[in-house]
Amino acid sequence: MMSIWNSYLQGFKGHLQLEKSLSENSVEAYLHDVVKLTQYLETIGFSEGPTKIELSHLQGFLRWITELGMTSRSQARIISGLKAFYRYLLLEDVVRKDPTELLDSPKPGRKLPVILSVDEINQLIDRIDLSTPEGKRNKAMLETLYGCGLRVSELINLKISNLSFHSGFIKVTGKGDKERLVPIGSVAQKEITYYLSTIRSHVEVQKGQEDVLFLNRLGHGLTRVMVFTIIKKLAVVAGLKKRISPHTFRHSFATHLVEGGADLRAVQEMLGHESITTTEIYTHLDREYLRSAIIQFHPRNR
Repeated sequence: MMSIWNSYLQGFKGHLQLEKSLSENSVEAYLHDVVKLTQYLETIGFSEGPTKIELSHLQGFLRWITELGMTSRSQARIISGLKAFYRYLLLEDVVRKDPTELLDSPKPGRKLPVILSVDEINQLIDRIDLSTPEGKRNKAMLETLYGCGLRVSELINLKISNLSFHSGFIKVTGKGDKERLVPIGSVAQKEITYYLSTIRSHVEVQKGQEDVLFLNRLGHGLTRVMVFTIIKKLAVVAGLKKRISPHTFRHSFATHLVEGGADLRAVQEMLGHESITTTEIYTHLDREYLRSAIIQFHPRNR
């Protein structure tokens, strides 16, 4: 049955790449959403193309992915992909009616992320073994993660040429290859400068890695898994019981800014969020912080 859908998928792929300028990963995610629908249609013996799809087929598909154990957040993302596919078909006059128009996405519950307190951040960083070259690099990395609120992909792809310490900014390439300027504080600047002059300058840099900031001892850029592993091991040494990851530093960065009174739009800009609603989760975290503080410190609760 996929042969019927292939030409539509190829056109949709070109539309996402050329018209929407999406990254390769985003394009693949959209295509995967449509392929998931075709897998369901095969299970019910439906062998027609996308022009014959009706709302009832999509509702059956939604029940199917629910039974597969897919979370409401994943379901909502898939439905968003299908809606984008049919918007493209409408644009190309392939269909006259959009069957996804009345399809309701499940409302994913907003799960508050794990954050670290300022003391816990300090506790982690203080337990780095600075007697090794890797330890000095790790300190510069974690200060950059927390000081700039970067995603782990942004951290490992950070370029030396994108450091503008004289202006107090670094240039970061985020989701969808979108670039943004992020302020960098004096502590992160100091640690990066020290790492560059005392550690990285003695590494035999591999070809193609000359501009990559953080390198392993063999002169290659770090992987996401390596950064995860470094942080997990450090959490064990520091005795932290929370389930933390590189993203925990990003959440903590944003939460501490909001707690300190930073403007939400400014935080949105620094994090590279397209929508302010994504950033608003940190106001919920701030309220949780206030609530716990009141319960802990109010005399009637002691």
